[in-house]
Order: sequence, then C-alpha cells, then structure tokens
Amino acid sequence: MLKEPRPGRVKTRLGRDIGMIRAAWWFRHQCVRLLREIRDPRWHLLLAVTPDRAGMASRIWPADLARIPQGGGDLGTRMARAMRAAPAGPVCVIGADIPALRRRHVARAFAALGAHDAVFGPARDGGYWLVGLKHSHRVPPSIFADVRWSSPHALSDSMASLPDARIALVDHLRDIDTAADLFADDDTQNPC
Repeated sequence: MLKEPRPGRVKTRLGRDIGMIRAAWWFRHQCVRLLREIRDPRWHLLLAVTPDRAGMASRIWPADLARIPQGGGDLGTRMARAMRAAPAGPVCVIGADIPALRRRHVARAFAALGAHDAVFGPARDGGYWLVGLKHSHRVPPSIFADVRWSSPHALSDSMASLPDARIALVDHLRDIDTAADLFADDDTQNPC
C-alpha cells in the first residue's frame, strides 16, 4: 500500500512535527529502500497506489512492478480490494512506513499462513504493519468491518472481523506516524 509522496498528502502527522516537505522526503526514500529490501523471488510484488490516477502514472515507483489503484473507501476497504486483486494463493498487505521491515519478516508471515487462515504483524501503537490471508480468492466480506483505524484498537478490531479464523501473530515492528516514532530506537524483531 503506497501513497504518492507529496508534501501535505502523505505522513501528515509526521509532517506536523518535522514539516510536510521533510515528511514527504522521508516517506519517498523509505519506500525506495523498502521496495529494494523486500524484492524476493518467493513472492510477487503488487503495488496498490493512491491517489489512483497519479499513483498509476507515477515515475517514482519502479516501472517493472505491477500496480493497481487503491480506489475509494476507508483503509480496510482499500486493503480488502488489494487482497482480492492479488494472484490466487496466500496474500500479505504491508504498510510502507516500517523502517525495520526486512525480507525475513515477510517470509515469516507467509510461513505462518501454512498453518493459519490469517496473519498480522503487530505495530507498537496497537495497529499493524502487515495483514495476510491464506487465500486471496477467499477474502471475507466482513473483513475490516467496524475497525477503529488510527487507534490503539485497530489490530484487535481487525482480528475480531475474522471471528472463525485461525490467526497467527508475527514480529512486532514500529511504524512511523510522528517524530517520536521516527527517532525512537526501540525496534526489536522478536516474534510474538
């Protein structure tokens, strides 16, 4: 899930702390680093971009990576749409603002889907940096229903939207929303 790195339109909470131009610059370079880091022949990368028209035409994203527009709706609606657009099989959706994210974290999430229906990578703020499902063609209609986004309840609400699923939790990682997040040095990659 990628947002076009334009000042005032991306990482606005971080921008209030460090300035909108610096926040957009950080996000752009974080995305470049992340895409380089998570490329792996074990999985197919599909960029879900926003805003739809500008994201699809952007020269910021690598030309060799397939893109789809995120479309309208809240974050849950857009993530479910991206999951349904993925090739058949296991699917994981990740955020782009996770500095410590490495291939091994994505690999652990896909491995967890071998014995579970869903997987989440918890973030320190009560949200999550990754959500995955065992089957991209079986995205439940109720997934992400009634989630309180950008709150300490986002993970628990999202898990509750999958009441009958066997859910795995993988590594806790920090996402970047504020300057305090940006300058914290407490990342660990310990599995839950």
